[in-house]
Amino acid sequence: MTDGAQRPGVPADDHAPKTPCWSCGSCGDEWPCATKRSRLLAEYGGDRAMLSVYLGSCLAAATEDLRAAPVMSLQDRFIGWLPRGSRRS
Repeated sequence: MTDGAQRPGVPADDHAPKTPCWSCGSCGDEWPCATKRSRLLAEYGGDRAMLSVYLGSCLAAATEDLRAAPVMSLQDRFIGWLPRGSRRS
């Protein structure tokens, strides 16, 4: 991802990540910030699997950029906040 990375059709002020520091380009918080988390949940709706894939790819890129950061803290930051789905029997 590049500085101000964004997907096509997403406005530049849509709380996109600023790399290589992985801060929010709009509010400056760690990305994904609270606003972006809410927007991602709304954008992906009930498709937690696809949201996990997207955030997993961001986590992989951030792991390369933020080599000094503990891996578990990055996992919590990028995917640990996702709501847990109910388990099927």
